[in-house]
Amino acid sequence: MIVEEIMSTKVTTLKATTTIKDAIEIMNKKRIRHIPVVDDEMHILGIVTDRDIRDASPSIFHAEEHKEDLLKPISEIMTTNVITAHRLDFVAEVSAIFYEHNIGCLPITEGEKLIGIITETDILHTLVELMGAHQPSSQIDVRVENITGKLADIAAIFKNRNVNITSVLVYPCDDPNYKVLSFRVQTMDPRGIIEAIENVGYKVLWPNLPGIDL
Repeated sequence: MIVEEIMSTKVTTLKATTTIKDAIEIMNKKRIRHIPVVDDEMHILGIVTDRDIRDASPSIFHAEEHKEDLLKPISEIMTTNVITAHRLDFVAEVSAIFYEHNIGCLPITEGEKLIGIITETDILHTLVELMGAHQPSSQIDVRVENITGKLADIAAIFKNRNVNITSVLVYPCDDPNYKVLSFRVQTMDPRGIIEAIENVGYKVLWPNLPGIDL
């Protein structure tokens, strides 16, 4: 999946001369937390977040003091070192950028011009959909040896029992000789498939169902 498939193209933007007060009103009205700051050619000059706004706003205990600060331009509080992505970047790679830099949004540019934006909420929704966690299903975690072919071996067990796999994730174990395969499957009663997996010698870590020795 690429960024173009999940990004928003209707992006609210601000000019560098927009006041902090106006930025607050726009954020509250549109219920957004991040606004890119652009010039007339849609080149990104910076970005303003709700955190920047909170830091610049007077304390509720001193709400009537320094009101003139809210009339200052957002250029004084915006972040100028803006990380961006391209519409053809892979979502997985962009997710790593969110993780590594601890950011809440990522403007999407092409030819140095703003064409869209994705947020951490977009990433979360995409992850849920890719995992199939929004559909009726069951999760089964299986510990296997960290060698080639184990995913195919377990998948064959699901196939033989006509259980459809929605998604698969691979996690490391404390013991590097093993890994965990986390399957999300389209069944609400996983007892039969768990028993089949264990009958061929694999360790099912989850779910730990009554009556099955895990």
